[in-house]
Amino acid sequence: MSRTGRAARKERRRLRKEGRRPGPPGPYALLPWLLMGLGSFSNLFQGETPNPWIGGIGLFAFNSLYISVVFRGFVKEKRESPVSYVLLGAMAVITFGLAIGYGGSWLLYFPLLSLACGTILRHRWLAAGLLGLAVAACLIAVWRDDSTSTPWTLGYGTFISGAVTAAILTLSETVMELRSTRQELARTAVEKERLRFSRDLHDLLGHTLSVIVVKSEAARRLAPRDMDAALSQVADIESVGRQALTEIREAVTGYREGSLATELDRARSALTAAGIEPSVRRSGPPLAPQTEALLGWVVREAVTNVVRHSTATTCAFVVEGTSGRVRLTVTDDGRTPAAPPTPGIGGTGLKGLTERLAVAGGSLEAGPGPAGGFVVTAELPADAPGEPGAPKDGAAGDG
Repeated sequence: MSRTGRAARKERRRLRKEGRRPGPPGPYALLPWLLMGLGSFSNLFQGETPNPWIGGIGLFAFNSLYISVVFRGFVKEKRESPVSYVLLGAMAVITFGLAIGYGGSWLLYFPLLSLACGTILRHRWLAAGLLGLAVAACLIAVWRDDSTSTPWTLGYGTFISGAVTAAILTLSETVMELRSTRQELARTAVEKERLRFSRDLHDLLGHTLSVIVVKSEAARRLAPRDMDAALSQVADIESVGRQALTEIREAVTGYREGSLATELDRARSALTAAGIEPSVRRSGPPLAPQTEALLGWVVREAVTNVVRHSTATTCAFVVEGTSGRVRLTVTDDGRTPAAPPTPGIGGTGLKGLTERLAVAGGSLEAGPGPAGGFVVTAELPADAPGEPGAPKDGAAGDG
């Protein structure tokens, strides 16, 4: 079996296992507790209950309301609906009426009412309701003096029934929310990685293809009069293509490193082939690898834009660094766009760079220079952090 097939089978097994994970208990788990009312039903069936029609109607109404309330308690929208509180109030009226009127085993409807409260009530209302029911059950049991349990046991059972039910349901809901949140975070991480990879791939291909086009045009111009120079450009095209293949493979694995010095060397070669005179000036202390990688992508983007979109004859790169910050300025003398762009915003590449530099605590501005031409300015901390989930480089592209 192929590696892809094995991976697919493994993913299907994981999804099946995920689907078998226990979730919160359903409403059916609380229905067996209605068996606590068998004692009162037995008294009613054996004719030991006075006014059996009233007792039978009360028993039927309580059970119906209990089932309705329990099922509504497992749907958040229905649980918080006023109808649920009305039904719970009706259950309370029936419970108090049956307990006061008949006593004995009918007092066991207090724990059942408490269970229903545990599915509906939350926070302060739950505590107040359970305490009130427990005290009421104790007082009625003492007053009737015919309970099947001691008053204190009945009061404790009433309180603990609702408290445990509410605790289990709240914990189960929390677990389900955490599981849903984890799945959402996983989906978000996948989306971020896809966005990172698409930006990196766009940047790599945009820059590389621009260089190949420029060098191909140079080779075509040189071929009629200087074959050796044309062959040199063809050799450069081959070298750039091989380097692009290597970088794309490394981008797929997510471990591509960037170097400002390497990008500046490539920029010189690309600009020279396009007939643009490059100049580079660097000052300041050595930079962190992540900062160099991000600035290298700024150089790529700037060179791509100069070669594609300007009529420049010169292009200057100035890197000025201190112990805390570093600034890269790329200036060309090409034509100025009619409508100056918003600083830091441009095509796909500039937008991607702006996002990456912002994550690293930096900024990017791009616009017409005061003396004409176009200026791209990037500022970063000297030890810029990487983007979460991204490889150790930045992003640039075709602006």
